[in-house]
Amino acid sequence: MRNATPLALCFGLCAALLSPPTWTRPPAVSGPHTETGALQGAPWRIDYPARWNGEVVLLAHGFEPVGTSRPEPWPGNENSEALVNAGYAVAQSGYASQGWAVLDAIDDTERLRQRFVARHPDTKRTWILGFSMGGAVAVATLERLPQHYDGGVSLCGANLPGDVLAAEMLASLVAFAYFFPGATGLPEGGLWSPAAGALPQAALFEAVGRAVQANPEAAATLARRLEVGVDELAGTVSLHALVFQQLVIRHGGIPVSNQDTVYVGFGDDTAFNASVRRVAATPAAQARLKRELRLTGALRRPLLLQYNHSDPSVTPRFEPVYPALAAKAGASPAPRVLPRTGDGHCAFTPDEVVAAVVMQSQAASARDE
Repeated sequence: MRNATPLALCFGLCAALLSPPTWTRPPAVSGPHTETGALQGAPWRIDYPARWNGEVVLLAHGFEPVGTSRPEPWPGNENSEALVNAGYAVAQSGYASQGWAVLDAIDDTERLRQRFVARHPDTKRTWILGFSMGGAVAVATLERLPQHYDGGVSLCGANLPGDVLAAEMLASLVAFAYFFPGATGLPEGGLWSPAAGALPQAALFEAVGRAVQANPEAAATLARRLEVGVDELAGTVSLHALVFQQLVIRHGGIPVSNQDTVYVGFGDDTAFNASVRRVAATPAAQARLKRELRLTGALRRPLLLQYNHSDPSVTPRFEPVYPALAAKAGASPAPRVLPRTGDGHCAFTPDEVVAAVVMQSQAASARDE
């Protein structure tokens, strides 16, 4: 220290004594700014607030159909601004691949987290927040890497183990084939067949839509079983076909069997079970799916789950699956399910998203006191 007077030294020492110790203050950042880049093929983005609270949210986005154009640099999520305004840094990976990229998303998000904490070693808390498919990413990340997170939030999340997800998708596809046999423009082998995977997405949706419109009675029965509106049925079945084909591609074959499944809720269930197509799994693909997309419910970090009303993608029958797994596994703490809000898929306001993260942050502060 050059030319310091005794008075200046006193003021400096008093200021140091009166200010909180460094371990209670959020680490400093250089004002509001954004960083972007790529890690092993995955685009990423980090947004920093003007006054950082020392906490970072790793944000996991949802399903991105293969072939979707990707802007450069990676854009912020529609909720990023609200989180940043609340004082959080927000780090987002675009993932190295598109489609049902849960496994890539877990690895890519972890690489981004490592990059962040290496540059900000005084980070106070780390959260993971996921939407839709990203909700499954958030839940799986908390199960697999609990040591790196203080907790997480899954909003409108497909919080299902891989085998349950695949079985749900297959049920939709074989039911569609049962109710709409010989639909024009669709392969005879069914929407689970390799031929369906080769269809352009627009052609798939249009063909499913034509079949639905041609048989309103069958459409009503299937829509009721899938818990969607008739006007949402074509989109739901098409989405299920896209996701199922992704599971087939990523795991090297049909990853689930329905040969012993007894279906209910499809009208005349006796006739349905007698005539519905039965599909055998490829053993290696089935084993790989269970291994790579497993969820056990064995949580060791706080998790908030929240869903929407009238969500055609994550319907009410999906909601109790993960809490039941957690109860069976003796999760500590058990996941907390917030009341539904909004209408539609991922219909949350930015304020609701921030409130869920703040709820976790405040609970963590209370535990620390």
